[in-house]
Amino acid sequence: MTDDEPIKHDEGEDGDPIRPSEIGGTDAPPIEAKPYKIVFEANLCIGAGKCAAHSPHWDLDLDTGLARPSTYYIDESDLAHHVDAAESCPAKNGRGVIHVVDRRTDEEVAPDPEGDGRLSVEW
Repeated sequence: MTDDEPIKHDEGEDGDPIRPSEIGGTDAPPIEAKPYKIVFEANLCIGAGKCAAHSPHWDLDLDTGLARPSTYYIDESDLAHHVDAAESCPAKNGRGVIHVVDRRTDEEVAPDPEGDGRLSVEW
């Protein structure tokens, strides 16, 4: 991907955008308890560690060089530092591989590089 290429928004088999709330396992806590979800493109992580510097819930594994969140579901009390982690990620030419999604609306809260609330993953 080059700097001038648009971010690809994945689509499901029916051509509709993938709903972030449907990504991942079925063991999610109730939305009322943890309304935000972390979607992490681990395959594109470059191991810069900025996420770990911004959030106590991110660790950089020195053996693999990859970051990892301690949880994928968060509430309001953890939102700010996860948004900081997502916005600080330099992978994908600064567009980041950490995505914070509001499970109630399926909108990307951060980094949302296009400003349209759609999930900005490259799978």
